[in-house]
Amino acid sequence: MRLVASGLSEAGFATVAAVMGLENVLDRAQGWPARPYRERFRDPGLYHLRVFGDPAGGTWGWRFGGHHVSLNNLVVDGRVAATTPCFLGANPATTPLLGGGVHRPLGPTEDLARDIVRGLPPELLDAAVLAEAAPPDLVTANRATAAPGDRPLPGTAIRRESPPGPADPVAGTEEVALAATPRGVPASALDDRGRDLLRRLLSAYLDRAPAGTSPVQRYDDAALDEVHLAWAGSTDPGEPHYYRLQGPRLLLEWDNTQDGADHAHSV
Repeated sequence: MRLVASGLSEAGFATVAAVMGLENVLDRAQGWPARPYRERFRDPGLYHLRVFGDPAGGTWGWRFGGHHVSLNNLVVDGRVAATTPCFLGANPATTPLLGGGVHRPLGPTEDLARDIVRGLPPELLDAAVLAEAAPPDLVTANRATAAPGDRPLPGTAIRRESPPGPADPVAGTEEVALAATPRGVPASALDDRGRDLLRRLLSAYLDRAPAGTSPVQRYDDAALDEVHLAWAGSTDPGEPHYYRLQGPRLLLEWDNTQDGADHAHSV
């Protein structure tokens, strides 16, 4: 975990640790199922590290992953140079705590986007909402690259349970397909409150990286203007929804649609 921490900010590491800890909660909720080759199906110890290249050399990388965590880091001359793609999920997305509290490791990542959309005037809301129904998962799925026209894949393809070869996208998801020209509402159309919320939302993703590595500092007013927010699904808390942020060299996605909108993914 010391290596994992080296590729994350303090808040990023705490969030990853919280996501991994949810495996205990999920294991209990699912009745403590077993794997054929392992006692526990959900296990906070069931995460793996892979190293690419020689750490003694100038350029190398590592990947750390398991359920709802996928971290990819490039190290150049002893410094973290890149930390993407970075996938984090949460199942359950909301967990009750004693005294009436709740545990939501990715809560702000959901709430900030919803606050932006719910604060839009009607004409901008129409531009922001791509579809009344949210797609069942991230549009990029687990593809190695993202391209215009990409649409969500069925779960069997994501889990590699279907026959080898390209999989047909989920039917009825044309409205949320990726496009070369970002869709949704641009930051340039937002009021001061909306722009402030958008900056905070960007930070929830980009500040997963260590201080000095996060690209959030590059988002001055001109760069922020080119970021678009697109939404699909309900804007009511607790209902299935999806959104993405897209701009030059930027693509961020969120969905919370599964298990009664209590199972979130972000990348």
